[in-house]
Amino acid sequence: MKVVAIIQARMGSTRLPGKVMMKIANKTILEHVIDRVKISKEINEIVIATTSKLADEPIVSEAQNLYVKHFRGSEEDVLSRYYYAAKESNADIIVRITSDCPLFDPELVDEIIRFYKSGDFDIVSNAGSDLKHRSYPRGLDTEVFSFSQLKVAFKNSMKEYQREHVTPYIYENSNKIHFYKNIVDYSNHRWTLDTEEDFDLISQIYQLLYHGEHDFYLTDILELFNKHPELIKINQKVEQKKLDSIQN
Repeated sequence: MKVVAIIQARMGSTRLPGKVMMKIANKTILEHVIDRVKISKEINEIVIATTSKLADEPIVSEAQNLYVKHFRGSEEDVLSRYYYAAKESNADIIVRITSDCPLFDPELVDEIIRFYKSGDFDIVSNAGSDLKHRSYPRGLDTEVFSFSQLKVAFKNSMKEYQREHVTPYIYENSNKIHFYKNIVDYSNHRWTLDTEEDFDLISQIYQLLYHGEHDFYLTDILELFNKHPELIKINQKVEQKKLDSIQN
């Protein structure tokens, strides 16, 4: 079964425009995300799903420079963009990732993919808009589901938010959902990029842990926070937009 990671990316972020092309350690945020996803042992292919807008040409160029496939589709109807990207890639299993997560954990995503494969699930996620289901930091969000489930959502989603956010229809119409949780709740941490404060935090984490290799993951970052608790304060007042935990 072909496992395809589809990374949503666009330049038109409302809170921090062009964030995926901002640079840390001489690489764009998008390149860091791709580099970390490439470490996964379970993912067979990566596709960047961007929009057909002229403004997103830099994302296409970056994907081409990094020898990663890309697909261009609707900006507003993210569900259709996702569906056609998956269809073109002949995906059996889809791993949903967003481009604003340069601390993405490839070891965790492999755990989640293996768990999905081990049972009969419509979707396995460590994210979700309901806080009671979250135990991992924002920025490590992953959803795993089949192409057949995506096709059902694509054909049946009629409400605007269902098409803007890809997976709401699955959550609302399935009884085979599993929320993948950590033993310790770390959901108070915010490691995603949506504001200048987020960029400041992520930049400092990279300055302290990144030395040319993406060899630092959840445990390493938590240990860094224990040594430098002041880091937590940098973006702790930033509020997450509703239904935006995995939207791009």
